[in-house]
Amino acid sequence: MQLYIAEKPSLARAIASVLPKPQKNQQGYIELANGDCITWCIGHLLENAQPEDYDARYKSWRMQDLPICPEKWQLKSKKQTSKQLTAVKKLIKQAAHIVHAGDPDREGQLLVDEVIHHCQYNTKKGVSRLLISDLNPSAVKQALNKLQNNQNFKNLSTSALARSRADWLYGINLSRAFTIKAKQAAYSGVVSIGRVQTPLLGLIARRDEEIDAFVPHPFYQVKAHLLSPTEQPFIAWWQPSEACAPHQDSEGRVINKKLAEHVVGRIQQQNATVTKTSAQNKKQNAPLTYNLSALQIDAAKALSLTAQQTLDICQSLYEKHKLITYPRSDCRYLPKEQFNQASSVTQAIANNLPDMQNAVNNANLKQKSACWNDKKVTAHHAIIPTSKKTSVQLTAQEKAVYQLISRQYLMQFYPAYEYKQQKIELDIAGGVFVAKANTPTQLGWKALLPQKKQTKNKSQSITADANHLDKEEQTLPELKQGEICFCQQGELVEKMTSPPEHFTDATLLAAMTGISRFVKDAEIKKILKETDGLGTEATRASMIEVLQKRGFIQRQGKQIRASQTGRDLIKQLPEQLTLPDMTAQWEATLEQIYQGENSYQNFISPLQRQLVALVEQCQNLTEFKLTQSEQKKRFYNSSKGKNGRATSNSRSRNRNRSSTKSANKNKVKLPKKAKNQQKLYQ
Repeated sequence: MQLYIAEKPSLARAIASVLPKPQKNQQGYIELANGDCITWCIGHLLENAQPEDYDARYKSWRMQDLPICPEKWQLKSKKQTSKQLTAVKKLIKQAAHIVHAGDPDREGQLLVDEVIHHCQYNTKKGVSRLLISDLNPSAVKQALNKLQNNQNFKNLSTSALARSRADWLYGINLSRAFTIKAKQAAYSGVVSIGRVQTPLLGLIARRDEEIDAFVPHPFYQVKAHLLSPTEQPFIAWWQPSEACAPHQDSEGRVINKKLAEHVVGRIQQQNATVTKTSAQNKKQNAPLTYNLSALQIDAAKALSLTAQQTLDICQSLYEKHKLITYPRSDCRYLPKEQFNQASSVTQAIANNLPDMQNAVNNANLKQKSACWNDKKVTAHHAIIPTSKKTSVQLTAQEKAVYQLISRQYLMQFYPAYEYKQQKIELDIAGGVFVAKANTPTQLGWKALLPQKKQTKNKSQSITADANHLDKEEQTLPELKQGEICFCQQGELVEKMTSPPEHFTDATLLAAMTGISRFVKDAEIKKILKETDGLGTEATRASMIEVLQKRGFIQRQGKQIRASQTGRDLIKQLPEQLTLPDMTAQWEATLEQIYQGENSYQNFISPLQRQLVALVEQCQNLTEFKLTQSEQKKRFYNSSKGKNGRATSNSRSRNRNRSSTKSANKNKVKLPKKAKNQQKLYQ
């Protein structure tokens, strides 16, 4: 019997839909007409054992027991999916060959591999790897015809295993150590530490502190309102000379108002001589198709969706509706063979989104953009629409996200955006002024973007018309060197320096994917540029949610800010725990393991030695005080029913929380039901 093991039921059903009929739905699997079977995991059926599973004394959290480093690692069945694991085990024992159908990423590889290994299957019988990123029948059939040897993905699985165990070691030990320390100062919550969540909190807390410490000061610009020889209005901006340096701040902004006023007075009703002109025709190709982070950023900007909301909607579009390909992708490229499916995909878009019929009609399906590149496609490709046509009514949010993905895909079949970049330098009363403009000559792919709202008041007066012109958006006259224009008036523009903005879902995700910008060390910066940044496509949204549930961050409208608890924590933790540097080093080593250039042991052994030093550093802290989060207090109070006991809903929510009500300040006990604890420590 050949056994297919899918990562989730929806994938199992997709595989079954293209295999021999008739089929029987059995308890935990589907039996095919030829006797083969398809079963499934439900996410991870197994999880890393908790410390108390290794030794009962670890039920109490004690500093002297740390660090806890298992000599022989154990996995255990998850209670909520134990029945499915039993069904999978039974089938594995009967299997003559296994087809591994985990999701096409690092986590998906490990998820099924660990079940096969746990069930002690003799891999010499043979294990094939099935990579599916599109749940529609035609795509599944193609994937089934391209089975690979699962042994080819051994290094990928090892790198995932190393990451999983490292997260356990790092999170379990440091969370226990700092929770014990905080409890000694009467803090009642769990201080969860993770190699992703803690640097993420550090990023947010430092931004908030920078904003709080910011002291605004005024600066001044001078705008010249000009007429060309043909009386076309345009504006130019004063460029202070080197002699003005004593009157400028570190960013080159003029802070002496009298100097700026003097320039305004000098240029009034004066001739302006053109000293230099330049004009270049430029092109901008369409942006690449989406990976998850890029989609989450655009969805946050355009639709005000949180990262988690976007991921949840994508999962629905992928699993329930089969309208998009695998959503947890970190890749923005497509295999060249996908190009041949453009006609069926665009027809599906037109069917599912009638408003985009014209966009489909105007697409040139013979044009091949840079996104089709086999060399840059890894385990999975970019997120794109599938060829599935549906009559099912999508929710408003599902439709909006599907539309974003469809539009990004259609852009690949549109010409480049073309524009004319102009720059004019002028001399007015001895001062240098510059006018710039980018004038569109062909919209190309930008024709698919929503049109900007037009300004209602379009005064025809020269001054009013020039006032609404942006430096880059105005239309400049055709001028030659030596021509004389006329400055009707000078205008003093007073502005205030502004602090950086608080993070939003969009800007925080952008910061996580481009985390190298926040790193000073040149080597670490280089590593982070070459990796996925802070966290992965699959974990970024959940890390933001974990920090919020823990009371370390809070949302204020679209803004994401650190709570006082979060700020206290970052200030008092060793700096190395709050910076992304370690994540960069981890990712570099994990990539080396995947490429066969490094080993599991070379990754884990240094980490264990580092934990000894960090626990000792925590133990030696003289003071570790955290403000009790008001959000957490409200959460605990609202979790109780009329009789003072936790309600059934709150009990469900509380499974991930750990209790710290031990009488001994140096002991903290875990609750009996602790669902998905390891996730808290990433």
